[in-house]
Amino acid sequence: MTDAKIDPTDDLSRQLHAEMLDALDEELEMELDDQRLDALVAGTDENRDLDRRLYFRELLRLQAELVKLQDWVQHKKLKLVVLFEGRDAAGKGGVIKRITQRLNPRVCRVAALPAPSERERTQWYFQRYVSHLPAGGEIVLFDRSWYNRAGVERVMGFCNDEEYEEFFRSVTEFERMLVRSGIILVKYWFSITDDEQQKRFLMRIHDPLKQWKLSPMDLESRRRWEHYTRAKEVMLERSHIPEAPWWIVEAVDKKRARLNCIHHLLGQVPYSEIERPAIILPERVYHPDYARNPQAKEIFVPAVY
Repeated sequence: MTDAKIDPTDDLSRQLHAEMLDALDEELEMELDDQRLDALVAGTDENRDLDRRLYFRELLRLQAELVKLQDWVQHKKLKLVVLFEGRDAAGKGGVIKRITQRLNPRVCRVAALPAPSERERTQWYFQRYVSHLPAGGEIVLFDRSWYNRAGVERVMGFCNDEEYEEFFRSVTEFERMLVRSGIILVKYWFSITDDEQQKRFLMRIHDPLKQWKLSPMDLESRRRWEHYTRAKEVMLERSHIPEAPWWIVEAVDKKRARLNCIHHLLGQVPYSEIERPAIILPERVYHPDYARNPQAKEIFVPAVY
């Protein structure tokens, strides 16, 4: 019996398959992190979770569609803005991570603005957000947005009644102006229950890797749950317009919220797959007189693992 020869094509296929599996590890790590957090709080309702295979299958399918949407936006020079609003720990960051995970950061970027500076406080309220709006062929995801004035600023007393009313007089006209300029504007509110926010805050308190997410402002927002509820109801009522309606994502179940939000977002922009010419990897050029220079061993990162 002769020895079986190694087919380099099969070996390459195995290597490519291994690379694909490595690419999935990031998502798996995030999911395991979610599970670890859940385990820190007793009484977690495991029955509400989606089947893991279904979740991953659908997430990867939707992420593949997001890549097609990205290509379409870039090809057609569209301008897409997506606002993510909701209470603290509502899951906005989780869905944003899943949306951007497979996309080109030069096309799709996240705007998460800090508290305004002293100079920014003297500007037109919307001014600091305008600089983050997309050019043609770009997608911008706002992790919280100009609706801070209708939410945290209102509840915490960071704006007065006149500024609050002026915001609502301006915001609908501002958004209509954005839409008239060619921007596609999509607004999501992530909705969770009182009990769910309590549980998620407890998770963060007991997890040293997540404690940084809890600021004194977050803790105070927990105490003022009802104030935020009233502020949210006013916000949705006064800024829900045909040109830029609000969409509410039921977010108690994080996995379902991610899938539902991404699925809905894909439906807001009619897109098609862009046909591209086949990519052919060019042959490597070798020069007989080329030799790599040696590198000093002390500059290499120690191979601890």
